[in-house]
Amino acid sequence: MKRHGILNSHISKVLTDLGHTDMVVIADAGLPIPDGVPRIDLSLKLGVPSFEDVVDAVRDDMVIEKVIVAHEIKENNKETMSYINEVFFDTEKQFVSHEIMKALTKEAKVVIRTGEVTPYANCILQAGVIF
Repeated sequence: MKRHGILNSHISKVLTDLGHTDMVVIADAGLPIPDGVPRIDLSLKLGVPSFEDVVDAVRDDMVIEKVIVAHEIKENNKETMSYINEVFFDTEKQFVSHEIMKALTKEAKVVIRTGEVTPYANCILQAGVIF
């Protein structure tokens, strides 16, 4: 058994297989997931696990060079926007429309679905490199 890091074997495998600029989506419970994109569904009930819990776990195990979020989050979910700014204070952020965000999910290696039920609590994490 692992001593540290993500215990979920599916998430651990995806993170291990990532290359530079590959994308991982962390999604709220309502984000549509395109056909053909692998889904890891962690949702248990409304709000569990939270978006923040999942982002924190993935962030601890992944080299992230850019975070992509919908610009609608700025007005419609200020609490989550504040969280993203806090935990990714030194990471490039890109803001796109929610429609473009949904289109970008088609290029993701995986969508990790949380139980989050607040608006626009989604992000795309773009992989960096350790060197």
